[in-house]
Amino acid sequence: MLPRILRRRRPPTIAAMMVAALAVPVALVVSPTPSQAANVDTGAYYVLASRHSGKAIDVYNLATTDGAPIVQWARNDGNQQQWQFLDVGSGYYQLRSRLSGKALQIASAADGAELTQQAPSGDTRQHFRVVDSPDGYVRLVNRLSGKALDVWEWSSTDGGRISQFADLGGTNQQWQMVRIGGSSGPQVPYSSVPDGFAQGTTGGAGGQTVTVTTQAQLNQYVTASTPYVIRVAGTINISPKGTELRVASNKTIIGVGTSGQIVGGGFFLNTGVSNVIIRNLTIRDTTMADDDPDDDAYDYDAIQLDTANRIWIDHNRLSRMNDGLIDSRKDTTNLTVSWNHLVDNNKTFGIGWTENVTARITIHHNWFQNTRTRNPSADNIAYCHMYNNYLQNSTSYGNYVRGLTKAVIENSYFENVRNPYYVEAGELVNRGNITVNSPWDSGKVTSKGSAFNPSSFYPYTLHPAADIPAMLRTHTGPQASIGN
Repeated sequence: MLPRILRRRRPPTIAAMMVAALAVPVALVVSPTPSQAANVDTGAYYVLASRHSGKAIDVYNLATTDGAPIVQWARNDGNQQQWQFLDVGSGYYQLRSRLSGKALQIASAADGAELTQQAPSGDTRQHFRVVDSPDGYVRLVNRLSGKALDVWEWSSTDGGRISQFADLGGTNQQWQMVRIGGSSGPQVPYSSVPDGFAQGTTGGAGGQTVTVTTQAQLNQYVTASTPYVIRVAGTINISPKGTELRVASNKTIIGVGTSGQIVGGGFFLNTGVSNVIIRNLTIRDTTMADDDPDDDAYDYDAIQLDTANRIWIDHNRLSRMNDGLIDSRKDTTNLTVSWNHLVDNNKTFGIGWTENVTARITIHHNWFQNTRTRNPSADNIAYCHMYNNYLQNSTSYGNYVRGLTKAVIENSYFENVRNPYYVEAGELVNRGNITVNSPWDSGKVTSKGSAFNPSSFYPYTLHPAADIPAMLRTHTGPQASIGN
């Protein structure tokens, strides 16, 4: 850890102030500079370069752990210098590292408080407002303290500490936002790092990146004991049919654009597996004609999770599997399932297989289309947050809150869904949802108890329920811009 020595800040000299005063002209014409504050692209990454030193805000020593110090370093545009701005509402953003997935956090409200990276949360120490400064630079003002991020003691050396101080507008508090990537047209509505209860999941970050095109290659890397980012390029046919490849901890499995497909098999994350990202893949087609319509004889899932932890399943298209598209079993926790297209299946997304009530799960912006049961079936979950999902043509039931689950369902859209959402013994808060041709059977309970407050665990942005069908038709499933 770098030293935390506080010293008196260097004031401007009298000579400098006299020169500045003499330099002020009688009239000054300034060409308008576009407002950076009004044009933050939440789908992009930015390098933040100091106006004072020219150096970039950097995660010290490429750390991926909580508490790692944030410093300035010669700009190289590496992942440790790239930050994504996630909108947390009211004009504030959470800044997440591309390297670690963790968020910038101020230690306290005091002048000189240290800046570190921490697991993302709803803590206002992680919220920053972007304030325009002259010539296209910005200041980053913390929500808790009202103070601005600055280069402490006006350092110009590598390793200079980033802290906060009263917002004085000095050049050591001014930052150039250099956009590294993102949408060139309209901004995408989704994050490129895990959110919800899976926040802080890093997958194979820090490990080698490999590209696979065969089952043998894929199996070699998903089962390895070391971290890997595994890019799936093209269609991989799994044999024997129904094989679920055993995924080890610290892996990112990601499709290259829309090309990555797993056909005839899936993935299994067993007890003790943690820190895994499965993203931007099509996983399909293990149905067995001799097991129709019940799908009981062959347990062929797209993704099965048994007592796993810190898992992000994002932007996949899962369809026509003989058992579940996703089975989250036996106390799997800190799971986020987001922006997936779950289509043409009998048993869609089952959660439970346990008497314990410990799991924490976020399910958002998923399109359930032409499915029958388990959309999801959410059994014995301590905290289950479902928001901005689109359920279309579900013939048995929609969001089924079972056992002692505490659930919050928000701003989702239900179209042609029988029993769109209901609760039995647990608790359910529903708000902002839209139902179209989606009746309940007699006696179904749609609201019970107070459940919990999701925003006490993490920040999130709710889209209007009326916008969800169009948004999810465009943005769920594999995306051409992901994994390249």
